[in-house]
This record gives sequence, structure tokens and C-alpha cells, in this order.
Amino acid sequence: MADHLPAFSFAETPTVTVRHDDSLVSVPLRRTIHLDVVLPPDYDHSDKIYPVLYLNDGQDLPRLRMTDVLNSLYRQQAITPFVLVAVHAGDRIQEYGTAAQADYMNRGSKAGLYTDFVLTELVPYVQKHYRVTSEANQSVFGGFSLGGLSAFDIVFHHPGQFSRAGVFSGSFWWRSKSTEDGYRDETDRIMHDLVRKGSYNKHLKFWFETGTDDETSDRNNNGIIDSIDDTTDLIDELVKKGYSRNDDIRYVEIMGGRHNQETWSEIMPDFLTWAFGK
Repeated sequence: MADHLPAFSFAETPTVTVRHDDSLVSVPLRRTIHLDVVLPPDYDHSDKIYPVLYLNDGQDLPRLRMTDVLNSLYRQQAITPFVLVAVHAGDRIQEYGTAAQADYMNRGSKAGLYTDFVLTELVPYVQKHYRVTSEANQSVFGGFSLGGLSAFDIVFHHPGQFSRAGVFSGSFWWRSKSTEDGYRDETDRIMHDLVRKGSYNKHLKFWFETGTDDETSDRNNNGIIDSIDDTTDLIDELVKKGYSRNDDIRYVEIMGGRHNQETWSEIMPDFLTWAFGK
């Protein structure tokens, strides 16, 4: 994606700028949307149109040490400048999920409304008020845990708007039936089923991360924790759909990695150089 973008050189130590934007009020979500918009070092000194990363759970930027990570990458000239739009979560248990259906406990009941907000309110608002691209091949969406499930669902189903998804410890266990009482039908995992029923789009690419200590559950007793199984099984479904493991998918498994912002912060440079590397 970044191969055709101009290189960027620094006259001095780069420093990103964070703008707190509370001007967007969502009709479908019925709430004010809090955005942290992180601008690249040269933003105020140019008229460039920038690539853009939309990120769920934007309230976690401090724990992710995002400004430190970005400043380090910019100092190394490891990434092409881009605008980060971090969306603070509202009712994340209901707003994050799969737009097509809620899970068996009706979690994710507002995921369709959240997707509507992203497509009809968030993206147009950001494009109007910040110098960001409207091109799908320079637009990325990412998230963590449930927010990662949401990001993947949005990108997979809206290739005209986004081209890349970044998923940190994604909640791909999301399913239509409970696994209690020994029930183990893996075809009930909602996102896997949506991929099977979905379409192949040649320009989509996906980045996934799991940690070996994301959790301890191992529902099929195969010695591999569920979060890893669920993620690698989803990758298998993408490959069956036509995506290449080598060209379209990057999977990073972190030994000792946990389900927390500290682990995600450590691997963040890998994701950002994958998405915006020169």
C-alpha cells in the first residue's frame, strides 16, 4: 500500500500531535463520539493527503504508548506518515461484534449500528475535517479483542472502503451457540461462517496477532489455547476463500504474550510497518 507514497525525511526530531475531537455526534449510536486523532510530524507544515488508520478502543492509546511507538518509528523513518483516528469505545460489549448477527447471548446487538456509524458518519467526518485519503487501498482498520473482531468484520465486508485489517488477540470465539455442557460444534463460530459465505476481494490483506498466554481455555483439549485455534482456523478459512498465506496474510504469535495493552504495544511496530512501511 505504501510503496507508491512519497518518502519522508525529518529536519528535526519528529513529534506526533494528538487532537482530542468531541464534535461528532452519532445518530445510530445515540451518543457523542470521542476521537483521539494522532497527526504525523509534518501535518501542519504540508498540504498532503495522508493514509489513515481507524482504530477501535481509542481510549487505550496511553496504555499502548502509541505516541512513543509512533515517534520511534518516525525517527527511524520506518513508516510513511499517516493519520491515526482512535475511536473511544461506548458500549463495547454491544457495539463491537459482527454486524450480521449478535452472539448466542445477544452480545454485539449494536454491531450493525456501529458499522453504519463507521461508514456513514465516522469516515465522512474524518475525510471532511482532516486531510486523509478516501482511497480504500490507503485505508486501514484495526482493533483489539472484541474491537479486533469488529475491525475484521468491517474490513472483510466493506472492501470498497478499507483494504487492510489489523487484529490483536481477536475475539474469534464469537459464536451462535454456547459451548457449555460439552457442546463443541466449531461451525457455530460466527466470523468463520461469515468468511465461508463471503466473497473474495483481491486487494484485501490481513494482519493477526495472538499471544501464547492470551488465555488458558482449551475447549477441544488439543494443547493449543482457544484464541490461537480460533485465529488460525479463521486464517485457514481465508486461505480456502483464495487469500495467500504469504502475500495477503501476516500472523504473529508471541511467546508469553498476554491479552493486554502491554503485549499489543510491544508488537505494534510490526503491525504499523506492515500497514505503512516504506
